[in-house]
Amino acid sequence: MKIKNAIKHFKLITHHKWVVFKLCCKVGEPWRGLLHDMSKYSPTEFGESMKYYVGTHSPITEAKKERGYSEAWLHHKGRNKHHLEYWVDDYAPKKTPIMPYPYAAEMICDKLAAGIVYEGKNWTKEFELSYWKTREKEKVKMNPKIRDFITAVMTQVAEQDIDKTLTKENIRQLYKKYCES
Repeated sequence: MKIKNAIKHFKLITHHKWVVFKLCCKVGEPWRGLLHDMSKYSPTEFGESMKYYVGTHSPITEAKKERGYSEAWLHHKGRNKHHLEYWVDDYAPKKTPIMPYPYAAEMICDKLAAGIVYEGKNWTKEFELSYWKTREKEKVKMNPKIRDFITAVMTQVAEQDIDKTLTKENIRQLYKKYCES
């Protein structure tokens, strides 16, 4: 069972990385796409993810259900600047600073890729906006400007599609509008 889960998990995260890479290329951040989620192959993250692998959603969710926390998530969010949680420090003067552009662009690609990979054939362009509004927008601590940026991008994806939304020019323009104003 462990070997089977290891192979399935390896395929899943590698597929996810590939989709993120392709999307990052669209927004002009191929380097971010290439380096995306390398920590998922580390013993801390891969081991726990293999143990809690289910194939339909993140094994981190399963670990949290059983143990109340996830070592893999604690490891992952502290090493990957494209996660909102990386940018939260309740003891700093700016508790939720604005995520720099390269990581914000990678984050958008990561969110879209996660939906595409986990939803498979059931994925629609409206899925990400719905998921964002119901599962993350008000529940995850983040800078309000980043919240507005993500909402704008996901709204555009829902109204248009990924190809029209994920262009280097459009994502930079939205970032400037919501995060640099």
